[in-house]
Amino acid sequence: MDKTAKLRLFFGLEIPQAIKQRLLQIQQPVAGARWQRADQLHLTLAFLGSVDAGRLPVVCDAARNLPVEPFELTVCGIGCFGAPDRPKNLWAGVQPKEDLVRLHCALDQGLAQSGLAGERRRFHPHITLSRFKKGAGPVTELLQSPEQLVVGSFAVDRFALFQSVRGEQGSVYQIIERFTMMDQGKIDSADG
Repeated sequence: MDKTAKLRLFFGLEIPQAIKQRLLQIQQPVAGARWQRADQLHLTLAFLGSVDAGRLPVVCDAARNLPVEPFELTVCGIGCFGAPDRPKNLWAGVQPKEDLVRLHCALDQGLAQSGLAGERRRFHPHITLSRFKKGAGPVTELLQSPEQLVVGSFAVDRFALFQSVRGEQGSVYQIIERFTMMDQGKIDSADG
């Protein structure tokens, strides 16, 4: 790999296949919608943007051994960025957000200590389902659909560093490395 090349990077969670399949069933004909494919569904923890390939070891080191224990995450609810009659993005929500915020903050702190700046926007954990062209919509019916409220739950015990490569059919996300979260209680009791 050319160390001077630029890589578009982000940290995120992989979504289990069964949950991806349920999320794909939400898709409906909506004017201007660009629905995400199964291979594009993920939850972004920290977006780094364009990073020199030579900095990749520093990026990976910043994510190792974070003091965050594994947790359970439930995919539930649907929302949108923008007004329902003129949406920008349609997303699936997740609960509990507190565990994801702790992981995001630990990752953000590790990146900052390594001299890497993450995104400055407020962290709003979600799984993007669709992006919309200008003048698209509306998604009001999707937001009121009660059968879409709970999609499923999964254990979060690792996260990944992704490279985003733009293509004609939308971005392709390639995993560069996975990082295992450590159960601090089990580590402490093993030492005692």
